[in-house]
Amino acid sequence: MIKIELERVSGDYGFAAKDAYGHVVHTDSSPESGGTNFGVRPMQLLLMGLGSCSGIDIVSILKKQKQTIDTFTMKIEGLREPGKEPSIWQDVTIVFELTGDIDPDKARKACQLSMDKYCSVAETMRRAGGNLKWEVKVNQQAAAQ
Repeated sequence: MIKIELERVSGDYGFAAKDAYGHVVHTDSSPESGGTNFGVRPMQLLLMGLGSCSGIDIVSILKKQKQTIDTFTMKIEGLREPGKEPSIWQDVTIVFELTGDIDPDKARKACQLSMDKYCSVAETMRRAGGNLKWEVKVNQQAAAQ
């Protein structure tokens, strides 16, 4: 069982979330709703989790295939359901950008395996009705989809 502890540490809505290993993430609400920009918005944290989960999968797959990754970045954009409360992620787009001695077909396949099979966060978002789209760029060139 996973255990997380949260403690309010800044203003009305600023929390420190700590896992069992002592890692801390700060969260807060927006200034428009009473927060102070102390930390990440909880819904943004979901997108960060999606990128992190998928990134771990992709690096693991490519390392097993003896691909050399020099840099790996992701750009994630999300659109929430308009006019609903609660408002979940409706559309999410990820652009995976890798550089190094990497076969573009292997990179595309690694991303596909992560997004369609291995990434638990992606699956959680899909089950909630989210539409996830992604693309891969290797050495600044789009990998064939």
